[in-house]
Amino acid sequence: MDSGRIELEETGSKGRYLYRDGGHEAEMTYSRASARLIIIDHTGVPDAFRGQGVGLALVLRAVADARAGGWKILPLCPFAAAQFRRHPDWADVRDGG
Repeated sequence: MDSGRIELEETGSKGRYLYRDGGHEAEMTYSRASARLIIIDHTGVPDAFRGQGVGLALVLRAVADARAGGWKILPLCPFAAAQFRRHPDWADVRDGG
């Protein structure tokens, strides 16, 4: 999975990371709580992408953007929260809530 193909769309306080391929679309949505905090609230990956690491790549992109931008992530989405538990090296961008 080419993580360079993940797009970011942000409008006001809402945003999403998006991956499209072959007519299918995976997304991870978030709300911007402040200039220094996003809340990941949903990850949706269609069956066509299952087992390819697309969901993880979406979270990785958010982690990279948070590090680059100096902000934190509160992963409320069960998938994103599980990924944060599996990756203690992301603690620098995790907000405790």
